[in-house]
Amino acid sequence: MAQAHWCCCSWLVLLCACAWAHPKPVDLRGEDVRNCSTSPPYLPVTAVNTTVQLIALRQQMLTWNLSAYIVPDTDAHMSEYIGKRDERRAWMTGFTGSAGSAVVTMGKAALWTDSRYWIQAERQMDCNWELNKEVGTSPIVKWLLTEVPDGGRVGFDPFLFSIGSWESYDVALQGSGIELVSITANLVDLVWGSERPPVPNQPIYALQEAFTGSNWQEKVSAIRSQMQKHHNAPTAVLLSSLDETAWLFNLRGSDIPYNPFFYSYTLLTNSSIRLFVNKSHLHSETLQYLNFGCTGPMCVQLEDYGQVRDSVQAYASGSVRIWIGTSYTTYGLYEVIPQEKLVKDTYSPVMMTKAVKNSKEQALLRASHVRDAVAVIRYLVWLEKNVPRGTVDEFSGAELLNKYRGEEQFSSGPSFETISASGLNAALAHYSPTKELYRKLSTDEMYLLDSGGQYWDGTTDITRTVHWGTPSAFQKEAYTRVLIGNIDLSRLIFPAATSGRMVEAFARRALWDVGLNYGHGTGHGIGNFLCVHEWPVGFQYSNIAMAKGMFTSIEPGYYQDREFGIRLEDVALVVEAKTKYPGTYLTFEVVSLVPYDRNLIDISLLSPKQLQYLNHYYQTIREKVGPELQKRQLLEEFTWLQQHTEPLSAKASPAASWASLLAVSTLAILGGSF
Repeated sequence: MAQAHWCCCSWLVLLCACAWAHPKPVDLRGEDVRNCSTSPPYLPVTAVNTTVQLIALRQQMLTWNLSAYIVPDTDAHMSEYIGKRDERRAWMTGFTGSAGSAVVTMGKAALWTDSRYWIQAERQMDCNWELNKEVGTSPIVKWLLTEVPDGGRVGFDPFLFSIGSWESYDVALQGSGIELVSITANLVDLVWGSERPPVPNQPIYALQEAFTGSNWQEKVSAIRSQMQKHHNAPTAVLLSSLDETAWLFNLRGSDIPYNPFFYSYTLLTNSSIRLFVNKSHLHSETLQYLNFGCTGPMCVQLEDYGQVRDSVQAYASGSVRIWIGTSYTTYGLYEVIPQEKLVKDTYSPVMMTKAVKNSKEQALLRASHVRDAVAVIRYLVWLEKNVPRGTVDEFSGAELLNKYRGEEQFSSGPSFETISASGLNAALAHYSPTKELYRKLSTDEMYLLDSGGQYWDGTTDITRTVHWGTPSAFQKEAYTRVLIGNIDLSRLIFPAATSGRMVEAFARRALWDVGLNYGHGTGHGIGNFLCVHEWPVGFQYSNIAMAKGMFTSIEPGYYQDREFGIRLEDVALVVEAKTKYPGTYLTFEVVSLVPYDRNLIDISLLSPKQLQYLNHYYQTIREKVGPELQKRQLLEEFTWLQQHTEPLSAKASPAASWASLLAVSTLAILGGSF
């Protein structure tokens, strides 16, 4: 999905490096927003009264002698998706968008968010809050310098600050007379009290061996081997991101929406394994899985999740060196480790290792995409029949797709909130419908579907854009140029160890040629039943170099404001390329297996090589998905697949006769069933 699936914070910043995130849904169609300048102020019914929260928080600030308190929008693991109990900024402000930071002083309260959410914030916040239409540390610091007196103290929860965030605030406030104060007791939590949602009570479970690339003991040994080879000789690795611990132990949970994770940390040394977790969530089977027949260094010591800071601080008091990934370690742990005892890399060795899938993991991800394609094709066939009847809306459609995915083998729910957007809604990169706010699907409009599933063997993410009527010439051109960008990047051959940002422009070139562009990232990594946006793989400046065995999405798009949106997203595996002359070169193998909309392709814009690539891709879809449809006796879907993967020709009509296709397909089905 695009980062919302969107990485970009503004259309003015086309290549910014925000985190990949699927923002929460909001209706941007209405203009019923607050007006705090009238007497009395006007508030829409969607606004939330936050007076009680603010009074209580300010009382806590007095207790701690604070002039201001910062409330970020993350959790203690820098997660993309956060649990209900971690939605502190939303509870304080009423604003539920997925990006934004809040600051409260004794006399004011302010929110900073990007342009995607300005209207939503004006609809959800009451007049206790001022909206600042900027993002980043600098605008917040500038505001603090104006609102906080000399000698004032600005409090924050160090577990909600990345190392980078803390450094930004610390540097910006130096010499200002304002003190930045780390307080481990979260003041919003103290105010929230018993109303704060509890920790989910679902058990932590071990993945079956059939769904893992290697057992956890092998993974631990591999990380220890990297420790021993490191030139700085670390004695321990500290893992803070939830997917790191889940991957290392082949464990999964249900504490986080859309991601199969559980609240945890790991401190791995050469002689011990310490897992910080909610012990009550570990049933006897999982405990046995972790420690059955273990000896010494391979035994897992279980410690309470809340004790991680004290335990790390105690360990750091010895003659040790602790290896961390600075991108996901919070200041709450960083500040208790002496600087001379730190070994710092942008990403931990676990993050780097899991980015490259072994052959078994690759096969598992490929298999999950075949089944996922079946679910998406079932949905597209259903849409073709029902949209002309006028009975389908964005929300009900998304619900049906979730149902189809849920019927697939090894399904474990969606991998993010489905972006199901018709017409002008598709021009909003982050739009998702709700039960109350949605648009009808129509044969007169384009429909953008960005969705994915979690399966025990893999995580999927795919976007298709379709039109069931007669698209305009501009819509067809824009769609075809987006498709060309997808094809050109997918078929690109490039030297090994090339960074994604060095080749990302190939996805934009066909659009740039005519003065078009898109304002989000071009791709992100993806996990094996882990994150749908798995760092550090991708095409942004902060991503690592491409290597054989990595999976990434490739997803160019185009968005015509207030009219339509186009995105074509596939997941691809980085593989070795066959070249005429010797050398180590890479290319991509697309594993998403759903055909594009023939109705939107202007074949005259495709070069012979692009057309050849597309037809080869369609043949691959037939070979991999066709037998699966036949096996399940999904006859209508098989016929649809045959029609939509007919070879395209620059001279022939883009669609074959439906009657002849139906006859051929029926014979193929009957032949395959004997």
